[in-house]
Amino acid sequence: MDISIWFFISSGLFLGWSLGANNAVGLFGTAVSSKMVRFKVAAIIGGIFTLLGSVISGAGTTSTLTNLGGINAIAGSFTVALSVGIAITWMTKAQMPVSTSQAVVGAIIGWNIFTGSPTDFASLTKILMSWVASPIIAGIFGFLIFKLIKNTILKWKIHMLTLDNYTRIGLIIVGALASYSMGANNIANVMGMFASASPFTDIQITESFKITGIEQLFFLGGTAIAFGIITYGHNVMKTVGTDLYKISPITGFAVVFAEFLVLTLFTSQSLETFLLQNNLPSIPLVPLSATQSFIGAVIGVGLAKDPQSINFKVFGKISLGWVIAPLTAGVLSFVLLFFVQNVFEQKIIHQVPHQITQSVITKLNDEGVDTTPISDMVGIRYNNKKVFRNELMDRKEYQNQELFSIFNYAMIDSFKIDSTIINEKIDFEKFNSDEITELKRLHGKAFSHKTDFEKYMTDNLSHWFSNGDRLHDKILKEKFQFIEEIFRVDQEEVDKKKRPNKTLNK
Repeated sequence: MDISIWFFISSGLFLGWSLGANNAVGLFGTAVSSKMVRFKVAAIIGGIFTLLGSVISGAGTTSTLTNLGGINAIAGSFTVALSVGIAITWMTKAQMPVSTSQAVVGAIIGWNIFTGSPTDFASLTKILMSWVASPIIAGIFGFLIFKLIKNTILKWKIHMLTLDNYTRIGLIIVGALASYSMGANNIANVMGMFASASPFTDIQITESFKITGIEQLFFLGGTAIAFGIITYGHNVMKTVGTDLYKISPITGFAVVFAEFLVLTLFTSQSLETFLLQNNLPSIPLVPLSATQSFIGAVIGVGLAKDPQSINFKVFGKISLGWVIAPLTAGVLSFVLLFFVQNVFEQKIIHQVPHQITQSVITKLNDEGVDTTPISDMVGIRYNNKKVFRNELMDRKEYQNQELFSIFNYAMIDSFKIDSTIINEKIDFEKFNSDEITELKRLHGKAFSHKTDFEKYMTDNLSHWFSNGDRLHDKILKEKFQFIEEIFRVDQEEVDKKKRPNKTLNK
């Protein structure tokens, strides 16, 4: 592999280190500050379980972040991750627990603005709602858990030494669980911006086992997070562990247990499947701020035990960091992208052609988007996002979500069905024999737009339609994503074979 790839990935590793250092407080900060567990022991346990969570369960939240802004050039990924890493490190040195998730979102929006890419407000809204909901839910959990402990265990009159021993074991267990959930949830913040531009190829170990390029990214990111916990995590623990609220071992257990529950709610794909199977409202899989959840739990426990002891001035300082971080990361991202592209002459985005077709017009009309102003653009190919965006906005002041839909449907994303690829790459655990047979019958068919490909599949194949069942539709979406990945054609190869009559190359 080219050595430059490792240079570009280094910013993601730096970001992982910063995240680990900043989020260590939410894993074992209470145990260490209450002197129930030594920092070295806590850091090693936290590092190991964070790495396991990143690799085993990290896929659930990454797609939401990728939808927000699919950074498809490694130099762009490097720059965005570097912006976040700088912002987080600055906040960490100021001893301010900061939301890495918020900084990542700010930096990605900075990339969207610089490249002319519309932001997916649906994904952004889910993330914003989680920022509000997660500390509130954590506070409720923390309040209830402490009340339960107070009204049960603390009334059992257990000997002090025995109670301390049980508490120490409990702190280690919930710290390990929270570390696993934090790794699974927050690996999207570290490597999510590299997912669309992953430089790694799959490694086939045996016929039935392989290590994907994304899993390799997650392993590197998880290692960096673990290293941050071990080397610098102690420095952030003081602000929350002793200043915001004086944490005792029992309260520490309640806080970290509440944090673990919240992270699991917004990370677990198994929980999502269970809720869908039982027709219950599902919880979005989004990367959370582990620090926000932790602080919400601290306040919840504080309210249950002694509201007067909470230092709300410190809470105000921490909240200010939650506002400053995304703004700082967004501005840094925009400025650094300019320098990387214009001074260092690196490609921060691989331009994907866009072309409005009649099928795109039909799809937009179905969504209620006014297509009359852009009817004259049908058949014209645009090789630059900013040019395409300007042409659209010259005709009508489209809202951001309307722009996102136009960009999404008009993107030239070519697919060609190949039965030999089906035999080589299909996951026989995900697809039944009837579905595979139907796919093979489409051998040789090609599509230039994703929307055309999916419409043909749903209209002509009996096993590929949405039936309104949320679990079925979720599984169907995952199947589409899988087959689109294996049938996707390199656009450069398509361009060599077919050139449109009208092209704007600017």
